[in-house]
Amino acid sequence: HGSANPVGGQSQLIKLRWGKLPEELKFQGADGFIKFALGENVKQSNFGTGARFPVTRMGVEQSFVDEFTRAKEYKKALTVKGNTVRKDLELDAIVEILDNKRFITCHSYVQSEINMLMNVADSLGFKINTFTHILEGYKVADKMKARGINASTFSDWWAYKYEVAEAIPYNGKIMHNVGITTAFNSDDAEMARRLNQEAGKSVLYGGVPEEDALKFVTLNPAKMLHIDSKVGSLKAGKDADVVIWSDNPLSIYARAEKTFVDGIPYWDMEKDAQVRKDQLTERKRLIQKLADSKKTGLKTQRPLGDAPRLYNCETLEDYSSELNELEGNHSHE
Repeated sequence: HGSANPVGGQSQLIKLRWGKLPEELKFQGADGFIKFALGENVKQSNFGTGARFPVTRMGVEQSFVDEFTRAKEYKKALTVKGNTVRKDLELDAIVEILDNKRFITCHSYVQSEINMLMNVADSLGFKINTFTHILEGYKVADKMKARGINASTFSDWWAYKYEVAEAIPYNGKIMHNVGITTAFNSDDAEMARRLNQEAGKSVLYGGVPEEDALKFVTLNPAKMLHIDSKVGSLKAGKDADVVIWSDNPLSIYARAEKTFVDGIPYWDMEKDAQVRKDQLTERKRLIQKLADSKKTGLKTQRPLGDAPRLYNCETLEDYSSELNELEGNHSHE
């Protein structure tokens, strides 16, 4: 889980090029990032046995101190001529942070913990690129601004756990006004498909200008990921990643009419309507053919059920083997 540990995994930035192979999804030339986390997800004191470290917020702080202290010692040892230091991939990533070659995106909620990590960063000499969720960012916006830290927050989520009890819908507006590069994000697969509507909420809550609101889900996230020279806005020389909307994209009534990725058309509403019409015609033709065949006495078979396609982190089998097994269990009349 991305927010289950104080220091999480390294990330690979991708661009959603539907139908491409995994290697072709990679965003070429992008900086390296790493996931950090604070709060309940990390200490897990309410999750069960409480047998893992850390189980307190003080323990979370100590985890960061220990990690960066070890990384500094490791880095220093590597500079010694003829050293026999064993390569440590975990500490290599932390050294990259110290050298400004890898950048931190940190899951966060509560003011006290946000202050804690900023103070740890100051004392140990590393930078925080972005606080995500950051629902109490309005309390520490001045401190974040002074350190050049970005904010990727939820638009109007609150009351779903104790950590977010003091979240307010004006959070994004306040951080934006202070001068922080602010964006809206979502943990939800459905809501992530309509972040344009989430951006519209910043207009509702506090009157963010519409152009700035749209940047919450376009240019500002690109800045946070250090790829704004290639994506995030319409400009000569940038990647041709474009959506054509039927209405103001901040409106709930707006529909994506056309979508282009790298200048390649991936979606066209008019073409999709025609494809659906053609498929319906073909479906009717096939059903009629089946009905006519049955009348002549030809053998029929039961329709194949949909094979389950529920994957998780522990899934090892591929889909084709599941489908073959399912088809093999069918009998024919």
